[in-house]
Amino acid sequence: MPARHAATLPEGGAEDYDRLAPAVWNPVSNAVVAAADILLGERVLDVFAATGTGTIPAAQLAGPDGHIDAVDRSSAMLDLAEAKAEALGLGNVSFHRTDPAFWTPNAPYDAVVSCYGVFLLDDMDAGMDRIVRMLRPGGRVALSAWDDGALEPFGDLLLDTIRATVASDGTAAGSSAAPVFVENRRRLASGDRLQEWLLARGLDDVRVEKLGLTVPLEPDHAWSLALGSGYRGLLPDEPELLQRVREAFVERLGEEFVLNADSLIAVASYAPADQARARMDQPSAPNHP
Repeated sequence: MPARHAATLPEGGAEDYDRLAPAVWNPVSNAVVAAADILLGERVLDVFAATGTGTIPAAQLAGPDGHIDAVDRSSAMLDLAEAKAEALGLGNVSFHRTDPAFWTPNAPYDAVVSCYGVFLLDDMDAGMDRIVRMLRPGGRVALSAWDDGALEPFGDLLLDTIRATVASDGTAAGSSAAPVFVENRRRLASGDRLQEWLLARGLDDVRVEKLGLTVPLEPDHAWSLALGSGYRGLLPDEPELLQRVREAFVERLGEEFVLNADSLIAVASYAPADQARARMDQPSAPNHP
């Protein structure tokens, strides 16, 4: 079964995503936005903004003279984000329903934030390289990633359940198939890996901090995580088959499942090559006793 983008599926998982916001997305997004150190009047890009968990606090910090571009493939996600911004009277946000990998701004950004969003880029390296070049020299990138061991055994149980259920229906299970974000998140699932990846993107002064987070999940909320995350792209379309996956999955999880949501919060600065070389060529300050 080929993986698909979550945004191509009915409703885009927006309400399911938002159901987990108080326990997971909001605290992590607040940490990402705080790490970005957004100032009044700054221009900010939110990559895969989803339902606005990072967009809203960024807009509040940037103030009326700042501007936030919230970009996501999912119209349903951004519809919820836009409703939140309107309810709070935030007029400094523009919502763009497009793939962030192809987004083109009309001016450089002071900061880029992304709350677990970079995993959704089809080509994570090339996509992030392009996004980084949207920053002004000295601009910042702040993002969250899953730490080593996070989302397990949740993810493996879900993928195994999907494969077993689809195969029992007589459909090719595609056992090697997995959503793009599964492989991408594994690539960045440690502080060292994430730091190395950001340095390879031409970023400087990379700092990574761990954020420990565990979330008890009732069956309904566990299923909402499946529907509202990148895993949604691997779920079957057929309602009857989808229901069978749900029933088998929540049974395997049990009634008292606790999600490992340990995360990494990274921040880095953008120093174009010529600027970095000039800084390296400057004489070092003398050491004083």
